[in-house]
Amino acid sequence: MTLLLEVLDLTGTFVFGISGAIAGVRHKVDLFGVLVLSFAAANAGGIMRDLIIGSIPPATISQWQYIVAALLPGLLTFYFYPVVKKLNHPLLIFDAAGLSLFAVSGSLKALEFHLNPLAAVLLGILTGVGGGVTRDILVGEVPVILRTDIYAVAALAGSSLVVGGYFLGLPSVALAVMGGALCFFIRIMAIHYHWRLPIPKVHE
Repeated sequence: MTLLLEVLDLTGTFVFGISGAIAGVRHKVDLFGVLVLSFAAANAGGIMRDLIIGSIPPATISQWQYIVAALLPGLLTFYFYPVVKKLNHPLLIFDAAGLSLFAVSGSLKALEFHLNPLAAVLLGILTGVGGGVTRDILVGEVPVILRTDIYAVAALAGSSLVVGGYFLGLPSVALAVMGGALCFFIRIMAIHYHWRLPIPKVHE
């Protein structure tokens, strides 16, 4: 479980770091600003999770691997943005991937610390959305979680699958793959088909 969590966390850190760096480049901030956004997007969710469950100091600021995994994508995106830009909607793709990886790792780590099923699902969601929320706030945008497209619901689905399968005795690696795939699939489908949650019908 420990090795699986580290792989998921480091991969999620790198992927979310790319999403933060893309946001920085699009908003025309300097190199330092891009690195700040890369680090914040990559680590905010994990730091929140670790502080809540008592895993102190958080691995994302106490272990060099996580720091490198957060800053390296910032440098690569800053200097090779034309390559990244060729992807179709790169920010949305990397954001969906980071959301999926962190939703899974957040739930699994909560379970490793013997939290109850509801708390594990909630921490999976928090870990998944924390980086994106922090990134959006720093660039002056309304966080995507507060918009009408499906975002936190995708993390909820992935986290719930992981937690439910864990208590059924399914292997952790299989749960990580299935939970991450479900979250990513829902998020990408929501983007492609413009799935949205209901909004208030207010006439002013």
